Amino acid sequence: MDLCVLQLKQKSLFCVDINRQGPRMSDRTYIEIPGNRTHELPPLLIHGEPAANATPISEVMDLAAGIVEGEDMIPFSPVGEDVAARHRYDLALQLADKYFELVAHWQWGDSILEWIRQCEITFSAEETLRKLLHPDLWPHAGRSSFVTLLADKAVPTHGVGLEKAVGLRLTFRQPPPIDCFSNQFLIYLDSTVAGSAYQTWSHLTAEEPVWLPPERFHFQVHELKN
Repeated sequence: MDLCVLQLKQKSLFCVDINRQGPRMSDRTYIEIPGNRTHELPPLLIHGEPAANATPISEVMDLAAGIVEGEDMIPFSPVGEDVAARHRYDLALQLADKYFELVAHWQWGDSILEWIRQCEITFSAEETLRKLLHPDLWPHAGRSSFVTLLADKAVPTHGVGLEKAVGLRLTFRQPPPIDCFSNQFLIYLDSTVAGSAYQTWSHLTAEEPVWLPPERFHFQVHELKN
């Protein structure tokens, strides 16, 4: 795997050339692709920079503090005001961190779904690949097969869970501001909701899924950051 860093319009473009794969999983059914050549897929473009209308960090902290106060997250305790204030700040910081983690996952999910759309266009343009996604033919790969391909290719995600990322993007067209969430959602429920959304999406057909053989595909990952 070759790694390069390029400065482009005040952004860092991290290019990862995905030319490797882990071993095939024995419990999966991989679709057979005619021939033996490696197929080039579109690059996966990860837009990791905050959107132009993103809430500033200081405002997120203020909103998180409002959640701590409004949802009575701190039980009554006979402690000094300085200790209580520190406790409120720590809880607000925890909520803000969870929110930024959620946004990072959503951004990856948004980028992955757009990449899948580009891959589908590529498949439809190549005779060898065209039938692999056809729902009326068996076996055929599904959209979730591309998510598994990313995992099989060991794409570096910096701690982002691929299925959670896609699940959050399927749940939210845009990442809501932090004050739309309860503390229970941010701390406990985001992974459950995202996981349920992904599992439903990945099993929209009744047939057992088949997977894309990782050794037959090559693509690059470009991560854009400020």
